[in-house]
Amino acid sequence: MPTNRETFPVEFKGGLVTNLSPLQQGINMPGSAITLKNFEPSISGGYKRILGYSKFDPYVIPPYGSPVVHGASQSGTTLIIAGTHTTPTAEDTFTIAGVSGTYTVDSPAFDGTNNRTTLALTTSLASSPANGAAVTFVTYEGTYRTLGAEVFKDNSNNKTSVLVALNADIYKTSGSGFTKINVPSYGTVLVNAGSQSGATLAVDGLTSAPKIGDIFTIAGVDKVYTLTASATVSSGGSTLAINPNLDSSPADNAVITFISLSREGASRTRFIEYNFTGTEKIGIVDGVNAPAIYDGTTFTALVSAPTDVIAATQVIAFKNHIFYGKADLLTFTAPFLDTNFEAGDAAGSIRIGDNITGFAVFREQLIIFTEKSIFKLTGTGLASWLLEPITLDIGCIDGDTIQEIGGDIMFLTEDGLRLLSATERLGDFGLGVVSKTIQDVMTKFIASASLFSSTVIRSKSQYRVFAFNPDIIGSASKGIIGTQFSPQGGEDFAWSEIRGMEVFAAASKVVDASEVVVFSADSGYLYEMEDGNSFDNVNIEAEYLSPYLPLNDPRTRKAVYKVYLYTDPIGSVNFTFNLKFDYDELNSVQPDLITFTNATAAISFYGDNNFATFATTASGSSGATSITVAANTNMVVGDTIVGTGIPSATTVTAISGTTITISAALTATISSVRVTSGGSVYGGKVQNIFSTQTVGTGFTTAIQFKSTSQDPPFTLDTAMLEYATKSRR
Repeated sequence: MPTNRETFPVEFKGGLVTNLSPLQQGINMPGSAITLKNFEPSISGGYKRILGYSKFDPYVIPPYGSPVVHGASQSGTTLIIAGTHTTPTAEDTFTIAGVSGTYTVDSPAFDGTNNRTTLALTTSLASSPANGAAVTFVTYEGTYRTLGAEVFKDNSNNKTSVLVALNADIYKTSGSGFTKINVPSYGTVLVNAGSQSGATLAVDGLTSAPKIGDIFTIAGVDKVYTLTASATVSSGGSTLAINPNLDSSPADNAVITFISLSREGASRTRFIEYNFTGTEKIGIVDGVNAPAIYDGTTFTALVSAPTDVIAATQVIAFKNHIFYGKADLLTFTAPFLDTNFEAGDAAGSIRIGDNITGFAVFREQLIIFTEKSIFKLTGTGLASWLLEPITLDIGCIDGDTIQEIGGDIMFLTEDGLRLLSATERLGDFGLGVVSKTIQDVMTKFIASASLFSSTVIRSKSQYRVFAFNPDIIGSASKGIIGTQFSPQGGEDFAWSEIRGMEVFAAASKVVDASEVVVFSADSGYLYEMEDGNSFDNVNIEAEYLSPYLPLNDPRTRKAVYKVYLYTDPIGSVNFTFNLKFDYDELNSVQPDLITFTNATAAISFYGDNNFATFATTASGSSGATSITVAANTNMVVGDTIVGTGIPSATTVTAISGTTITISAALTATISSVRVTSGGSVYGGKVQNIFSTQTVGTGFTTAIQFKSTSQDPPFTLDTAMLEYATKSRR
């Protein structure tokens, strides 16, 4: 008797779900996932393989500060440098301004008190460097954790820039090299009287007090000098305690040039942007040093701030005040005055009663998170501030997980991710756990690390949180994606996992209508998320595994004969497909993998699709109109080419082997940066429906897809299983 075949559609939606029994999930949520790694639930439908990341700046973040040569006339295989806040290591390489060649450190001898290092080199200096010549480390062997990052619109060059904190310094980059910003601004400082010698130096012209560890040079005097004690200033004058002793007596009114402002021991660094008076500024705290303000040009350390603010760990702008969090104390400046902490000018402080872990502004209220509680502050100033508890039972375990998404505030607690949202009741808040559907995944995620960070991808309605554990690296490093499908609230989040992104500090911002997301950890580089089709030239490993589907009846055996897969690719895709039967139990027979590819396909079921016809890596210098690519396969003159450092609407104008001439000059130096045609093939067609014969029988079946590639992202839309019912169990 012939057997009638049936079809069973599986619409890929619902995201990762781990809080249902296998059979319930297969019956009620057939398109959900029990494994969803490096796919994201898409607001356009289906599961989309995530984009990758590439270097935001091809250069390493300087690990040791801005070191300079300490003393002229050095030669041979020994070089003394100043301005090193951390010791270099053997095998580091560096260059010296004015001296040819790249040099390798054989062994260092670090003087942490005076921030100097004596380097033994593997080769002799080609010539004697000048005193104060810049030393630039090209590579380094040590591991140094990036402490914080902030994306902002840099009005000094009208570009998107990033501040990044590493060790004792903060740097700015627009993608073509790092510039140290924590350079002192103490006024026009001059030597006060000639004929000075020894370990002190009288100066005048100071507008604020230099700090122990600051480094400077003296016009006409050899060597670089370090303050051995913080200065006391009176009428602009001070006598500085210095090391080493003056090499010679400086002339009266010789110019003092401060090279570095000490931020020794900096911890996790946090930023806040604000504008009280028409000037865009960024407030900075690092948990150890004085807070600082950066206006795009000048870095000002608030060394005269009260002790309640020195070593603050949190900062935010609210109602034209700057608020600082240190332990359980909330301190605020005078209104519109970001350096004024005088009580008579309406500055002040409030004791919270528990250690502050983070801030957020929500509907004209300052939300104050602690380890075990949440408070709200309302009002407009000292006379009207009102502090009230929202809850005394729930806190935030890491302030770097606090993000606004969809008008609500997401944060990480001991039991998962919660969403602080308004309710219909005036003044009331919702605090529900929105990650319940992946509770066991979240429990393991939280237990895997003690440090977390987060970011939002606004264009995708996504929240991403990352666990940082220096012992869990590479493809094992963990992150969670939450995509919000409802306009507001936590009832409609879909989840997936990220593997392979090591993130300690992350930041995102929309600048000139473009969203920029950056991150870093301890690799020495600053990366741009959502850029390219690889993890900085490493394949992206993605996996989807559906629930085990009973196909209408878990008690009857089914033979699956054919599978149709509907996808939405934007270029070449290669992935494997597999059916897994009966919960993959011991002794159950499983079919072989089937490979799907559209790399050579030239058909389309739904009209034209624009897709990337080439993808490779490229290198080139800022300002150049040619690049060197790893391969020019499928590249033709006239193609649009996109990638970091390449202006929009740039096209290929000539091809000579791996040298590609482009229509616009590079805006930044690039090195092994991912470049593609950016979907600029007009009338191109790409296969988006796949079908395959299958072999296998079972009472339940699951669908599995795996991809390990640098292909452009593709979306799993729907699968259709064609099967016949066999015997009943």
